[in-house]
Parts: sequence; structure tokens; C-alpha cells
Amino acid sequence: MSSESAVPRLDRRVRRRRETIEEILAVAVDVMTEQGAGGLSLGEVARRVGVRPPSLYVYFDSKNAIYDAVFERGYRELLQEMQPWARLPEHDDELPSYVLQFGQAFVRWSVANPAYAQLMFWRPVPGYEPSASAYAAAVELSTAARGVFAALQNRGLLRADIDVDEALRLWTVITTGVLSQQLSNAPGEPFETGTFTSTMPQLAAMFLSHLGPRPGPLPPLH
Repeated sequence: MSSESAVPRLDRRVRRRRETIEEILAVAVDVMTEQGAGGLSLGEVARRVGVRPPSLYVYFDSKNAIYDAVFERGYRELLQEMQPWARLPEHDDELPSYVLQFGQAFVRWSVANPAYAQLMFWRPVPGYEPSASAYAAAVELSTAARGVFAALQNRGLLRADIDVDEALRLWTVITTGVLSQQLSNAPGEPFETGTFTSTMPQLAAMFLSHLGPRPGPLPPLH
């Protein structure tokens, strides 16, 4: 066999392997969506992919390796979803609404992707912790969010004496709390009218009233 013909064949094998890995992960997410993140069954994944269960180990050396890949994949997708919000609006009077929309973008994606959200923000799988390589995407998202909050402080929306990390931690409690309540108690409701997701304008206003430079409530956020 010539080297010229060997290279395309190798490329096809690499491409086929990548496609199979993506299919396995997509099916795993489907199963987790139906059964909960802790209910992932390798047997069911193999059945839907159309292979015998041992064949999965050609691509992933354990169930936790699949969880790891799903964890990283989820954070990469969320990073892409949040990318448009990395740049603050030009006018200061738009900043309060921006904060609300920033939080809504995060929660909306998470509610729409419950299998990812459970694995990323809860601890539903006994014995599983994300590897350092998988967790790198979570660190990247946290770093980007901190940059947003530092910029909000520089623009005067948050008081100068506020610790940026404390503000981000409080905002994380608010947004993930809304997400957890919605997924746990009303998962089938639309985001805009969800029992818990619909409280985000009030919560954002409370957050800014507490940490902002002006005393008293801010105008309603829409």
C-alpha cells in the first residue's frame, strides 16, 4: 500500500472514531435526560448505539470517563452560549438590564439542558468527580464571569468596596438556586413563565439594590 493511500484511510478511521464518540455522548445525554444523571446505563447506551456493551470500552475506559466527557462537553457548550455576554453594553443605563439578561442566559440554557446541568452543578453520581482536564472548562467559565463582574464594578454598577469574588459567589447562589428549584419542582414549565425562573427580574433587582451604589430599589428590570 502506498503512503498516499494510507493517509486517507487513517483519516477515515480517525473521523469514524470521532463520530462514534460523539454518537455515544449524545446517546448518553439522552439517557441521562430521561433517567437523571445518576441513572446512566452503559447497557442502554450500547443498545441505542447498536453495539455490545464491551465495545464502549474501546472509546471510554469507564462509565466515569463518559461522565467526564459529558461534563466537559456541557461546559464547552455553556461557554459558547455565554460568549455574547462577555462584552458589556456601551451605555451605563443598560447595565442593570444586562445583569438580568446575563443571568437569564445562564439559567435558560441550563433549564433546556437538564442532564448537563445536573452533572455540572449538582453531585448526582456517587463516587464521580470531574477530572482536572474536564473541570478546566468550568474554571474558564468562572474566570470569564469574574471578568464581567469586575467590569461592572469598574463601570460603577457595583460599589467600589464590594469584593468581586463575593459578589460573583452571591450571584451564583441566586442563579443556581433558581435553576435547582425549577428543575426539581417544575421542570416542564417554559422558561419565561416558570414558577421559579420568572422570579429572576425581582432577584436581579434585589441583588443590584444590595450591592449597587444607590440606596433603595432600582427601577424594575425587564
